[in-house]
Amino acid sequence: MNRSIGGYFEWEFPAETGSPLHPEAVRLNSARYALEYILRGLNGVSLVWIPYFTCEVVLEPLKRLNIPYRFYHINRDLEIEVDVALAEKEYLVYTNYYGIKDAYVRSLAKKYGNKLIIDNAQALFCKPQKECHQIYSTRKYIGMPDGGLAVTSIPDNSSALPLDVSYGRCTHLLKRLELNPSEGYRDFQRDDEQLSNCELSRMSSISRSIFASVDFESIMQKRRDNFAILHNVLGKTNELTIPFMDQFECPLVYPYWIEYGKELKKKLISKNIFVATYWPNVFEWCKANDLEYELADNVVCIPVDQRYGKDDMERILKEIL
Repeated sequence: MNRSIGGYFEWEFPAETGSPLHPEAVRLNSARYALEYILRGLNGVSLVWIPYFTCEVVLEPLKRLNIPYRFYHINRDLEIEVDVALAEKEYLVYTNYYGIKDAYVRSLAKKYGNKLIIDNAQALFCKPQKECHQIYSTRKYIGMPDGGLAVTSIPDNSSALPLDVSYGRCTHLLKRLELNPSEGYRDFQRDDEQLSNCELSRMSSISRSIFASVDFESIMQKRRDNFAILHNVLGKTNELTIPFMDQFECPLVYPYWIEYGKELKKKLISKNIFVATYWPNVFEWCKANDLEYELADNVVCIPVDQRYGKDDMERILKEIL
């Protein structure tokens, strides 16, 4: 079919010349489908170990593929509490929490090799480990209607997958440009829910164009600068051990664990400083005295992303202090 000539203009982006970030990745429609892509490629998975402290969407591909799973606990350093011994055809998923556990990821890769699946949904810039498999979510770092990456040694057969069509999931992105975040939040929830009802697909043309147009070096530097400003002040009272910044590439948020975190989250939100709770499903999976319950309840995930700078961080600190 010949392409159309003339007519109204579309949303224009720079010509795609290949993304400088994870060029080897298979580009799919979300991180949950990136996990499904890997699990399908592994063939005959008997069991998957997953952390209690993770997003419930991780279960979606496991349920779709009828793969059994078991939970494990983490410790106060956000690391595996008790070593998991993997039997044949068993795999372990570890979450790179808040994008600050890159060094620990490297140690796990050496230990578990190709039986390890790193969930880098919160760590877009984490360098892939060739020994294992990893998934990424582009949407947590960049405004995109869909987008997930799979970096794996499994042969690439993505060309057989359908191409996602995502123009109907752009409403929240457009509203965020011109309105307050709260006015587009229902659209965000609806658009995110639609992804759960899709099928494993290649990343949409819209998202591929957005991904190829992003200045990743600038994003990384701004996030690291903002993180450092917060940590310089809050590190003294943070119950969470934050690794030195040379041990991770780029954070998702600044995780501030404090006894009254639940109340602090409410206060910040009332001041139009929107802090997410990762993850509400943990309150159902865990007991009130479990560490994961405490983390979900009282870790304040402070925005450090590329839209903000020093003045914004100082405003946040003023409200906290």
